Amino acid sequence: MKKRHLLRGLCAASLALACLGQIQAQTYPNKSVRLIVPFPAGGATDLFARTLSQKISEKLGQPVVVENRPGAGGTLGADLAAKAQPDGYTLLLSTSSTHSIGPNLNPRMPYDAVRDFTPIAHLGNAPSIMLVPNSSPAKTVKEWIDHAKKNPGRLNYASSGNGTIVQLSAELFKAQADVFVVHIPYKGTALAIPDLITGKVDVLFDSLPTGMPHVRDGRLRALGVTTLKPTALAPGIPAIADVLPGYESNTWFGLFGPKNLPTEVVSRINTAAKQVLQDPEVMDKLLRFGIEPVGGTPAQFSTMLASESAKWKKIITERKITLE
Repeated sequence: MKKRHLLRGLCAASLALACLGQIQAQTYPNKSVRLIVPFPAGGATDLFARTLSQKISEKLGQPVVVENRPGAGGTLGADLAAKAQPDGYTLLLSTSSTHSIGPNLNPRMPYDAVRDFTPIAHLGNAPSIMLVPNSSPAKTVKEWIDHAKKNPGRLNYASSGNGTIVQLSAELFKAQADVFVVHIPYKGTALAIPDLITGKVDVLFDSLPTGMPHVRDGRLRALGVTTLKPTALAPGIPAIADVLPGYESNTWFGLFGPKNLPTEVVSRINTAAKQVLQDPEVMDKLLRFGIEPVGGTPAQFSTMLASESAKWKKIITERKITLE
């Protein structure tokens, strides 16, 4: 008898919580929304957030306030968002570094990238470009692979540091092309560019905004982009995947909430985000940042997250990549 009363009480409590969630979702939002950016002001993620925030504010009917919380490679801000109330008033605009790469490099992260967040929207992808000196004998990706196979261990690639997307893009390339190329980490690709131009470095997988100006000015040669197909962000440059099927490396940008965010709230934010990504003004700004707008459903975003995490975990494990 007592068990029956207990079960009824639990059912009533669950129903009450469900009803409360529906009421909150129907009135959401009724105050300003905090959008945490776990990186410093002025960076690509911050510029992305500020481009979106005003337009999303218009769709939601409430201010969306960008709050920069940098530190520990994005970990501090992401952790803050993970521990917020799941009411839709604290969101996170983050990247592959905090959810696909970082968790596989650092097992002591203060959050679980899957369990502690609610994926809302895949906002965009920022591909990279494979750059070589003009003195390189390779004019194509295939020629560069052939050149590397003829010179195992004699060629090198630059990165912006251990564990960065720049290193991982090169290691993924090495794995699929089956070549031995030495890693030279720099403190940022800007410091590597002069050595690439002079031929001290043989290859660099750089971001489009920083790499393409050197290609247009004739100081460097572009062999391929890291998207599955050619992109309008780099006209006339083939995809590396044309030579290495399935090769893809992007810095993705996504919108998250804390775990247990009500489905109705997720849908409301996702719809607003997709509408904003189709805005011509927003699209133009993102393309100038070197970012391709994406969109899609929360389920599609979750699938992408799982795929990305598995891909980088494999490379990090097999290549014994560390932050040191």
